[in-house]
Amino acid sequence: MIKSSNGDTPFSLTYRTEAVIPAEIRMPTFRTAEVNVDENDEALEINLDLIEEKREQAAIREVKSKRQMEKYYNTKVRNTSFKPGDLVYRSNEASRVEDTGKLGPKWEGPYEVTEALGKGSYKLKDRDGRELPRTWNVCNLKKCYIHKM
Repeated sequence: MIKSSNGDTPFSLTYRTEAVIPAEIRMPTFRTAEVNVDENDEALEINLDLIEEKREQAAIREVKSKRQMEKYYNTKVRNTSFKPGDLVYRSNEASRVEDTGKLGPKWEGPYEVTEALGKGSYKLKDRDGRELPRTWNVCNLKKCYIHKM
């Protein structure tokens, strides 16, 4: 099967030629009936000479395909960042508190962001002013939309 990412079959990239399946060998087809051995040998030698170029083209097509997938994925990603002073909730799952069951709260807080450390990590403090002991990643936080009192 031809791979959509590089446009070639894995067999042709590995063995430098196209495969003839057993069904084609047993039944006479145009491809097997009209084979000239001398021309076939010359074509195989040409394939050997051009294999590096063929592999490079496949690698270029594969990189292009990966870029397209990355672009499609990144269009759906929302960047979230917080500034010091913002109120956030933190995930119960990330804070490793006791399991409250299926109907328990999924988020706890609100907490205030005291420092943005970069690359999505933040230091938090609770409403009483005590700083939490570790940093928290942005994927475990969500914005709290209540006003400060």
